[in-house]
Amino acid sequence: MKPQETFDFQIRKAWIALSKMYNEQVAQYGLTVAMGFALLNIDITKGTPSTSLGPKMGMESTSLSRLLNSLEKQALISRESNPNDGRSVLVKLTKEGLKMRDRSRQAVLDFNHQVLAEVSEEEVRSFFKVMSSVSKVIDTHRAEELLKMT
Repeated sequence: MKPQETFDFQIRKAWIALSKMYNEQVAQYGLTVAMGFALLNIDITKGTPSTSLGPKMGMESTSLSRLLNSLEKQALISRESNPNDGRSVLVKLTKEGLKMRDRSRQAVLDFNHQVLAEVSEEEVRSFFKVMSSVSKVIDTHRAEELLKMT
């Protein structure tokens, strides 16, 4: 089987191209794709506990900590004590963070519209069905690997 005939190759190729496209767009604002993704995952009214942000984004705590430090340094987020749990910190968007979140959101929506202009509704449904199946296979594989370790 040729590499370009594998799911892994096609997903990786598309992700690298998508990431490069978004990085080119957000670079003019001093952001990275990870920063934009983080801004999109923070609740705009209540904030988001930092402990739930990592799993939402699929990031390890060390990487997330560096990312949050960068966002805080750029005054895009603030960190406050969680009134519901004194051990936890809420990550909240600043006014500038909200602006950058809106720009990130618009970039995602624009890309979605461009793709939707090129594919049929049936192709969209098939794409999401296949990606759901790929995610299930990955989850099953990871669960099996974890069981082997115990």
